[in-house]
Amino acid sequence: MMFLDRRLTEIAEKVAAGKRLNREEGMVIATSSDLLGIGRLANTVRERRHGDVTYYNINRHLNPTNVCVASCALCAYYVPYRRAAEGWTYTVEEAVRVAERDVDESVGELHIVGGLHPNLRVGYYEELFSALKRRFPWIHIKALTMVELDFIASASRITVDELIDRLHRAGLDSCPGGGAEVFAPRVRDLICDHKTDANRWLEIAAAVHRRGLKSNCTMLYGHVETPEERVDHLLALRDLQDRTGGFQCFIPLAFHPTGTKLDDLPPTGGVLDLQTIALARLLLDNIPHIKAYWIMLGEKIAQVAQHFGADDLDGTVIDERITYAAGGTAGKGMSSQRLEYLIREARRTPVLRDTLYRPVERPATPTPAAASS
Repeated sequence: MMFLDRRLTEIAEKVAAGKRLNREEGMVIATSSDLLGIGRLANTVRERRHGDVTYYNINRHLNPTNVCVASCALCAYYVPYRRAAEGWTYTVEEAVRVAERDVDESVGELHIVGGLHPNLRVGYYEELFSALKRRFPWIHIKALTMVELDFIASASRITVDELIDRLHRAGLDSCPGGGAEVFAPRVRDLICDHKTDANRWLEIAAAVHRRGLKSNCTMLYGHVETPEERVDHLLALRDLQDRTGGFQCFIPLAFHPTGTKLDDLPPTGGVLDLQTIALARLLLDNIPHIKAYWIMLGEKIAQVAQHFGADDLDGTVIDERITYAAGGTAGKGMSSQRLEYLIREARRTPVLRDTLYRPVERPATPTPAAASS
């Protein structure tokens, strides 16, 4: 394999041998201008693990509140608690009715995240999850980031372990990976200084895994972070995965600046998007799946990403509000038929999965067709 960047030659030998890459090699990948060379290496790992399969699921998003006591510079979604009347906070009954608009028997997952609302404590989420399970007994509830778990436990004056146990009994099946942003303290001071810090995020993820639940993990890139800080973030996730084995998917999240306190920054370009996905696939040798989140990347980059290390495109989504609030233009939903078309056009084989990446039969009931870009 020939490379424009000769530094990739030795890395290619380690990749071919299935050996773990170190920080220095991660920095080469993160800073190289040989994008196609990096992509070929990441695709080698991707096809070794998953062949030509690309996964997707049929899911829906539910955001119980956008009221938040944090005031992160990265966020265009939240309404400050002092102006709570300008936002929304659903009762349990209202949340179930919102879910009923979009959920039918073809939907396998509800992805539930929201703001840090001091009045929504453990009892609210127990009632919410129990009510959703009664209404949709087949549904997998993937809910609450590590930041939310930390906040709810503190507001409820219970330990995180007790919180996880109670929510699991009420219907929580797994956790998403948001709120990690970038672990570097310098970056967090600039973009999310009111949020759970990096060490605490990792501690709570470990607690989730100890209680027997799987989670995802993320990195928000393309704002004020450096390549070194991206590499160190990925290595911190890799280290925790070595200890717990609880992460099932890594999702690189492209920063959308519109409407945030950082709206003077440009949005990410396709080169950084693809380089970050390839970097993740090459460094995260112990995390099975890498997601090209089409909501943030758009359809076309998500397609190409399937040849830069990604083996999952997420799902049909429908009512995603967080990226949309920050100027996301990928649309608010996509039919499963459209997702399969995008996968096949990229010369991959679509496989419908559940949240735990088990293949499932395609439902006879079609999902609601939604606008896509």
